[in-house]
Amino acid sequence: MPAEMVYDKERLRRARFAVAAVFCVHGAVTGSFATRVPWIQEHAGLSAGQLGVALAFPAIGSVTAMPLAGAISHRFGSRTALRGLLALWTLALILPSLAPDLVTLCAALFVYGAAAGMSDVAMNAIGLETESRLGKSIISSLHGMWSVGALIGSAAGALAAHLGSDARVHHLLAALTLTVFGAAACQGVLDSRPAADEEPPPRFALPPRSALLIGAIGFCAVFAEGASLDWSAVFLRDILDTSPGVAAASTTAFALTMAVARLVGDKVIDRFGAVRTTRTGGVLAAAGGVLVVVAPHPVVAMGGFGLLGLGIATVVPLAFAAAARSGPNASQAIAGVATITYTSGLIAPSAIGAVADATSLVVSFGLVTLLACGLVAGAGVLRSGGTKARGSTGAAAGSGGGVEMSPAGD
Repeated sequence: MPAEMVYDKERLRRARFAVAAVFCVHGAVTGSFATRVPWIQEHAGLSAGQLGVALAFPAIGSVTAMPLAGAISHRFGSRTALRGLLALWTLALILPSLAPDLVTLCAALFVYGAAAGMSDVAMNAIGLETESRLGKSIISSLHGMWSVGALIGSAAGALAAHLGSDARVHHLLAALTLTVFGAAACQGVLDSRPAADEEPPPRFALPPRSALLIGAIGFCAVFAEGASLDWSAVFLRDILDTSPGVAAASTTAFALTMAVARLVGDKVIDRFGAVRTTRTGGVLAAAGGVLVVVAPHPVVAMGGFGLLGLGIATVVPLAFAAAARSGPNASQAIAGVATITYTSGLIAPSAIGAVADATSLVVSFGLVTLLACGLVAGAGVLRSGGTKARGSTGAAAGSGGGVEMSPAGD
């Protein structure tokens, strides 16, 4: 085998590990924040209703700012853009715990969410470019690494909370540590640059038409994810009269199921393709929803939530992959799909609550089951994200038509 080919494969392997580390760092910020929400609520003197208002602002910030990611990557190159946006995201962790009241907390969480969304788009675009050049699916495991990072951040945050540490100190130390790790990881990712004659994408734009149907599939999956994460414990407590410990365990089990399924999902995607994987996942998720709705016992409901997590785990990664190959500008298409999926995450918890208030939580999860069936019906729109159609030298997941690639270390 020629030495240059060995060198290229080794460089791509390092780039894969580098972008996986980026995903892990991104997830660790989310986990670090989530565990200290009670401290932030008490510090800012907020009621439960006020906290609910504040917690809508990360999603609002993300949806607002994500379309900017494509223009930033076009201007500075994907590696430099990711380095800056990831640092903005890790350092934004400091802001919420400093907020003394509702207004400042909403502003801090808006910035926090904007940084999250832009760095999310940038890292997914680079992850998909790496996947394209490797010629095999890696996007599911990258999202699995995000889940691993979230679990690590949550564990560290839980320890900090148990020790009674001030969240301002905890988040300052976590932000500085993650910024250093993130900067080091970004050094190893692929660098995609636009061709000299390529027009820059608009700073703000509606999602391209190609992203709408793909985004609808992501919408169904993220709605089920948000509903399960936020309401599974409440369901077990209120509908099946379980103890708080068992109820909380259902949420943890759901999150772990998703993380494990994403880590091993690439082998399934490479074997069966994006469409069959999504359709099978939709069947599993719908079956899980049915088990939740009819569950006579907490064990049955927990099994249903586990199937939901297993079924939807790879859908969002595959939606991003399909988006990146659906039009001439990958970052814009990914931003469009991400905007739709983030919107789903924003409305899912409140929609489930509204339906439950009007009827019951059982009916709410009937709606989740119906949306899971939508994955079966609409899986065909992800066909452009299958791994069979791409070669190891394609640039479809880059910043647009022609790109000059500078792999890590050049």
